[in-house]
Amino acid sequence: MSDTHVTEQAEAPERPDAEVFDITTKRPTTPAPEPAEAPVPAVPVEADDEEESPRLRPVDSPALPDPGITTFKRRPILPSWLTSKPGFVSTTQRAASNAFYATAFHGIRTPWYALQLGLRAPQGAARLVKETNRWMWDAEAAPLRAYEVYKENTAEYLKLSRQRDRRVRLRSFVTLVSIVFGAGLALALYVMAPALLVVLGSTAVLVAGYWGSPQDQPVIGPAVLKTELQKLTGPIVLRALDNIGNVKLSAAIKKGGDMNGMRFTSEITRDGPGYRADLDLPWGVTPEDIMEARKPLASGLRRKVGCVWPSSDPTEHEGRLILWVGDKPMNETTKPAWPLLKSGQVDLFKPVVFGNDQRMGDVAVTLMFASVIVGSIPRMGKTFLMRLFLLIAALDPRAELYAFDFKGTGDFGALEPVCHRYRAGDEDEDILYVLESLRELRTELRRRAKVIKSLPRSRCPESKVTPALANDKTLGLHPIVAGFDECQVPFEHDKYGPEIEEICTDLGKRGPALGMTMLFGTQRPDAKSLPTGISANAVLRFCLKVMGQPANDMVLGTSMYKAGYRATMFSRTDRGICWMAGEGDDPRIVASAFVDAVGAEKVVARARKMREEYGNLTGHAIGQQPENGEASFDLLADILKVVPADEDKLWNEKIAARLTALRPEVYTGWKAETVTSNLKPHGVTAQDVWGTSDKGKGTTRRGIARADITKAITVRDGNRSGS
Repeated sequence: MSDTHVTEQAEAPERPDAEVFDITTKRPTTPAPEPAEAPVPAVPVEADDEEESPRLRPVDSPALPDPGITTFKRRPILPSWLTSKPGFVSTTQRAASNAFYATAFHGIRTPWYALQLGLRAPQGAARLVKETNRWMWDAEAAPLRAYEVYKENTAEYLKLSRQRDRRVRLRSFVTLVSIVFGAGLALALYVMAPALLVVLGSTAVLVAGYWGSPQDQPVIGPAVLKTELQKLTGPIVLRALDNIGNVKLSAAIKKGGDMNGMRFTSEITRDGPGYRADLDLPWGVTPEDIMEARKPLASGLRRKVGCVWPSSDPTEHEGRLILWVGDKPMNETTKPAWPLLKSGQVDLFKPVVFGNDQRMGDVAVTLMFASVIVGSIPRMGKTFLMRLFLLIAALDPRAELYAFDFKGTGDFGALEPVCHRYRAGDEDEDILYVLESLRELRTELRRRAKVIKSLPRSRCPESKVTPALANDKTLGLHPIVAGFDECQVPFEHDKYGPEIEEICTDLGKRGPALGMTMLFGTQRPDAKSLPTGISANAVLRFCLKVMGQPANDMVLGTSMYKAGYRATMFSRTDRGICWMAGEGDDPRIVASAFVDAVGAEKVVARARKMREEYGNLTGHAIGQQPENGEASFDLLADILKVVPADEDKLWNEKIAARLTALRPEVYTGWKAETVTSNLKPHGVTAQDVWGTSDKGKGTTRRGIARADITKAITVRDGNRSGS
């Protein structure tokens, strides 16, 4: 055997009663005694030729440094609230707000304070005279002199008496001089400056009133009542974690934590308007386990549930918990103003601030290269968030906007001056307008694909729109952003719904790489209102309050509810607060910036001015409508053209292929399901049709009968003539 295969027998643990067994080949015949500590792990090594089983050696190499690799984490030189803009703003705003409020509170009550102090001035004057008399006659030392008399300490009493005489002479002189000079000064002021005398007299009265006020009944009380929140400490955190019902967590806390991997990794600090605690959880416990139990955790911390936000730390391992406990619930904390409300321009290829996290830190989103889904129950801020995203797009002068409000209330009305296509309503003509706009978008999608394909690799290395390509007006690859609020309305339309769904699905899949961003908002996030072909390809997801797990997972993604990302935990007062998934590794809580209709109009006015300078006012913004007022084809007539009279029945997939060859600008992308869904409004239903595949094999598939098409045309034409 070569030297490279020679190994030494592993040394047994230093216990006379311990034995080492190879668990891969044999087991001990008798149970080994309970070890005092965990046995040393061992692994098999190659055996000699003469041996039947491999030898063992410890897996813990003595050459490794002990206790391990040491890492260092520097503590910040300045406190977090001073280095963090949200923390600094919240601290200064709170101090300034309290000061301003106290000034207004006491200012309006000044006359009442003066009256009360004036009424208490005689009592204060009497107290002043009494205290002056006690001071002048050295009354504070009288008990001491009486004590010396009682003890018959003549020497000490004589010392105290002489001391009293000196004090009384000096204090009597001071009092007399003060009275004489005070009266003289008052007389002089009465003759020379009566106004000043009035001021000084009033001040003296107020001071006397203050002096005469009982300590338990002050005239001027506090304007801001302080409610002391309990300081977050380690024992409080452990107490709260112990009460959430996690068995492993409770066992680790009871055993002291360190034995199970649980420990605080840094001191508890102030972080913005709240406290932050970083700790490693016990082995096998994840931050998601804590997130599922926010209510009992908040109860243990004696905070409202809106103050307690446990989360993971993406920069550390999966067992690191960041527990942030706010001073006030997130929906009661004053959010900073949106940075783009009064000034600024947007580049859709870069992150743009649209809201704040629990600490009131800025949260950004990148709208380019993504489809977006926004879902919630009614009245939770979904439409406001959709409008905010469209405002962001409007501030990029290159972007082309499509805004469709199917609620019909005009929530997107402020955006109308900058929209290439705009519509508000759910009537048939409104849905047709949207369909025609989508047909334009699909045509534009195909054109962009050809342009990208024709560009040299050096200019378009990743076969997608880049900022440089978007800036080249000759290519026409500018960003396009289309928003559909209450998107379930067009998807469920009897006549145009299937085609709208098919085009939106195509745009959602291929559009992001070609500079098209689709925004879908719905208050009924189910498979019918939000087709799976769209939801499955959405990158950015924003879920405000929903009522159950299906809606939660439809918006955020499969199994998100099980993972602890639950929009059901939001209350009805948490308007504008949502889970955001798709921007970063893990979902996070975000409170979107609030921009009302008036603020939106100001932003749009600024955006329109930028577009005028850039030369990008088109479509609806300058009064242009889609080219066609009605569908430019007759589906029933086109089917009769591609299905000859000698074919009684035909598969829908073959009909789709023939229609594409007949009118590629209309039917490209149609499938058998598209034909079926578009024929339903005409009363034509699919049936089983026998046919032969391209391989010559006979089989049954879904198709239609030509006679049904002829009958549908007859019924339709008869209805038109009758009307």
